[in-house]
Amino acid sequence: MDHQGEFRRAALELGVPDDEISRFGRHLRLTIGLSVGGGSPVGRFGGPAQLPVGMKWPSTGDVPLPLLLSVDCGALPGVDGFDLPADGTLLFFVHQEMDLEDTSGRYARVVYVPDGTKTAAVEAPSSQCAREQLDVSAGLRAELPLWLQEGDEDWHEFWEDLDWEDMSPFQQELARYMERDLPHLDELRALAHDLWPSDAFVVIGGYADDEVIHSIAEQSLAGREKAGEIPAIPIAEWYSHLEKEKHRLTSEWIVLAREARVYEEYCTSFAIRHDDLAAARVDKALAVTTFEAP
Repeated sequence: MDHQGEFRRAALELGVPDDEISRFGRHLRLTIGLSVGGGSPVGRFGGPAQLPVGMKWPSTGDVPLPLLLSVDCGALPGVDGFDLPADGTLLFFVHQEMDLEDTSGRYARVVYVPDGTKTAAVEAPSSQCAREQLDVSAGLRAELPLWLQEGDEDWHEFWEDLDWEDMSPFQQELARYMERDLPHLDELRALAHDLWPSDAFVVIGGYADDEVIHSIAEQSLAGREKAGEIPAIPIAEWYSHLEKEKHRLTSEWIVLAREARVYEEYCTSFAIRHDDLAAARVDKALAVTTFEAP
């Protein structure tokens, strides 16, 4: 389905200029929201893992990794610009307590099982890593980058309340862009969420969490600086450069799966580069687990 075309037609009916719709559309990502019940199952939380015959349950050393989620790619709704495999199954394993403490990524694993692979149902090797099985259905939802979102931290209004001299150079650049090029931002944002309002426990697609992009951007900047690709960055300018690097990386990375944030619970987000996803290199996914304290 032509989702961008659907959005454009609806925005034109509101009187928004076509060129502004195009600019906003470059930031709009449709995601797949997974919820318990409510429709035809496209996957499930927990339960046994349908693995290739002969494959052992994923583990790190003697620590088995609980199965968080498995999804049937062929049953998911199609999304423009999101190169999920057309068929097969994605399985997400993570030991959240260990992954929170150890940021090496050893305690999270994504497994892709193509259609036609001989598989067998494998039970969790211990009760400690077994999760309750719950079927999930899918719906579409709209998502925007953090700086265009509306919510408790509405960056647009936040910047309007800041004195110009208190903004970083990059914040000034984004503020000018929103004021000059997106004068109908509120209407476009509301329209996107009206067209695709799905709530979800897990999201597939969309923008990587700020914690994920922040970590990637710090490593990227430090690596580029060390390799001589960019001049040495003065300490006073580091944060402004980091903001710009985060903004650049949001276009390169996408969420493969992300749990909704719930207080007093662990939440894991799996992010991947667009090119790795297009090549089904799901082992390149980066997992970040957080704990939401009240």
